[in-house]
Amino acid sequence: MFQALKLGFPNSISGRFSAVSHRVPKFSVPSYLNTAMAPKRYRSSSQASAAQNSDNATSIDVPIPQKNASKTSDEQSGVVVEDEPSVFEKMTLQEMKSSLSSNGVAAKGNSKRKAKGLSESDQMQISNKSSPDSGRKRTTRKDKQSPEDIADIESLHRATEQELIVESTEMEGEKSIQVKKKVSSRITTTNAKARVSVDNSVDEPWTVLAHKKPQKGWTAYNPKTMRPPAIAADTPHIKLLSWNVNGLRALLKSESFSALQLAQREDFDVLCLQETKLQEKDVDAIRQILLEGYDNSYWTCSVSKLGYSGTAIISRIKPLSVRYGLGISDHDSEGRLVTVEFDNFYLLNSYVPNSGDGLRRLSYRITEWDTSLSNYMKGLEQSKPVILTGDLNCAHQEIDIFNPAGNKRSAGFTDEERNSFQTNFLDKGFVDTFRKQHPDVVGYTYWGYRHGGRRTNKGWRLDYFLASESIADQVYDSYILPDMGGSDHCPIGLILKL
Repeated sequence: MFQALKLGFPNSISGRFSAVSHRVPKFSVPSYLNTAMAPKRYRSSSQASAAQNSDNATSIDVPIPQKNASKTSDEQSGVVVEDEPSVFEKMTLQEMKSSLSSNGVAAKGNSKRKAKGLSESDQMQISNKSSPDSGRKRTTRKDKQSPEDIADIESLHRATEQELIVESTEMEGEKSIQVKKKVSSRITTTNAKARVSVDNSVDEPWTVLAHKKPQKGWTAYNPKTMRPPAIAADTPHIKLLSWNVNGLRALLKSESFSALQLAQREDFDVLCLQETKLQEKDVDAIRQILLEGYDNSYWTCSVSKLGYSGTAIISRIKPLSVRYGLGISDHDSEGRLVTVEFDNFYLLNSYVPNSGDGLRRLSYRITEWDTSLSNYMKGLEQSKPVILTGDLNCAHQEIDIFNPAGNKRSAGFTDEERNSFQTNFLDKGFVDTFRKQHPDVVGYTYWGYRHGGRRTNKGWRLDYFLASESIADQVYDSYILPDMGGSDHCPIGLILKL
């Protein structure tokens, strides 16, 4: 089935983080350079004290220049060296390198010395470029591109940068603390980004078991691993899909969903919609934009409260008969039920009344609606098996709701509603097909918008396919499509072998 509603529907990370230990190398220079580069308030100390401290700063014995020494000519480089500290400040990098070489001092880290007069951000760039180690480490890591390695590369890069920056700022004395704080902040931010980038669970939150009181053996529903292989094309079957769209007109304008893509992916034969929120005057316009192949559509709208409730069945198989409502005026003014008859069964699409805020409709729900619907189904069952689908507005068991203890008096999970569901439907021989196939699986079909429940998979299972016992064993797959957006509910499906 490659065509569905021509409704113009637009289109429908735990990772390992490697810790890198940071080793801050000591950087030391000859005493006379320390004197030259130190802030003015440090230059007042005697030259003898500087010479004494130089033993701790470097392992190379360097002659202490005399304060009034004359100029010395460097025959190899032709550079004239003065022993006054001010002269070193005027030297270029090449002149300083030549001078140090002539005095027997290794000329390493010259780029850092030159960076003395630059801003802190410039020092960071120079330090990073002048480190052969950081370049080698990054080159090695680039060979691997897994999410974990990407995190390692980023962390290692920052760690190397930290060593170089701290190394260069030790010459700066009082400024070093400020630079270290800046580096620490940058590393913390980088680590946080790396953790988020490898968190794959964000894309499929339903695969994470989310329940306040999970029981032993419960697992999260994952349609990628829990659905059976595609049914053989030569096996007679019918595919049914059901979805509370929470306003069809809003869904038509949504950019997060495509009915065409859903139809191509699921290849359904019949689509049942609840809470369309249409008025009767809107139906003809919707019918005009149905895609080719889905020529049979049956709509019922609320007349007691406009833009409320509403159900529809859209099918590429023409049914034998169609009925609207329960045949009881007290129940039929809100457009909550459509029944179609096929060769092998009756299909009922229902949007069961919600008990409402303050449970104001609880009594009506359990004493009138549920009993009337149950009796209607049993009457139909006298001639053919029955399948009831839709938003039945009841999380039957604790496994069907994220927070059972906190919702004991919430509409959809009261003891009265759960007992009514059991008494009027399950005890009368109608099978919860999803729970039969997945007895210990936590799978939700509704997530409230208010607290972002879908993002954290804190939901309810309110949508069902209930089937007569006589055809329950013909169910090939009863499934949930939690990845489909566009509503606070997601679609559910049933594949029935004929």
